[in-house]
Amino acid sequence: MDLSIVIPLLNEAESLPELRRWIEKVMHQNQFTYEIIFVDDGSTDDSWKIISEFASESGNIKGIRFQRNYGKSAALQKAFERVEGDVVVTMDADLQDNPEEIPELFDMIVKEGYDLVSGWKKKRFDPISKTIPTKLYNAVLRFMSGIKLHDFNCGLKAYRKNVVKSIEVYGEMHRYLPVLAKWGGFKKVGEKVVSHQARKYGTSKFGMSRFINGPLDLLSIMLVGKFAKRPMHFFGAIGTIMFLLGFLILAYLSASKLWWDETGISERPLFYFGIVALIIGSQLFLTGFLAELVARNSTTRNQYQVSETVGLEKTTMAVPS
Repeated sequence: MDLSIVIPLLNEAESLPELRRWIEKVMHQNQFTYEIIFVDDGSTDDSWKIISEFASESGNIKGIRFQRNYGKSAALQKAFERVEGDVVVTMDADLQDNPEEIPELFDMIVKEGYDLVSGWKKKRFDPISKTIPTKLYNAVLRFMSGIKLHDFNCGLKAYRKNVVKSIEVYGEMHRYLPVLAKWGGFKKVGEKVVSHQARKYGTSKFGMSRFINGPLDLLSIMLVGKFAKRPMHFFGAIGTIMFLLGFLILAYLSASKLWWDETGISERPLFYFGIVALIIGSQLFLTGFLAELVARNSTTRNQYQVSETVGLEKTTMAVPS
């Protein structure tokens, strides 16, 4: 199968018939073999009824329905577990993503060898309250991740199948799929300018909470992606630096009291900074030690994704640490 098109949605009943016709038109024009997987994330309108009718009319259309709203990341994860196409395309159900972009995204994966291609909505039809924070968010993420994309959170993306089978999307990590892919060893990440349509039906499902949750998720993914199997290298290093800094401060204050300054140590503000540095350093070092114990007792501590083998069955290989 050429394509799996994954569409997470929440209360998008009005847009679904038009979106289906648009996608099928593009698929038939390009003679793709395909499947469309709609994931209903706890809709309270007629979205699931419409998806069920689609599935009864066409064997290319499949549906997943959540009992309640779990979020976009959960919807993508469940769809990724079931996709069968060589190339997986994700898009939103609100008609703001253009299915006409799919053939070029497909070619960039198949012919140009990209692992992941992210859309870039260079010209947007969103209010300024959304565009300015989005630009700031993308700039920070480019700096922290080293991935040169302009629009990390664009819903229109294409992936090689083994990419989505190798990553796990949870929480609100759908915003950081290129980063997850990079940490998974898929480093050929590209970008394509795509058209952005004005919303035709309904309202946006994302509120102000994304400005709080987004940075927290970014910190999580950066730490987990880099230090999940060696937490002591992160916490232990910072803890050691803090402990040594506190020790040197207190040693200096003690020496000054003994030889050249009669001011009481406890009367100097630097004394309290040294004490705090010692305490924080000890706590961080202990945190790293405990995290290392947890990591070493994890059932997945020696599991690594293997992309190719010679003379062996392709599988997840356990490598001794």
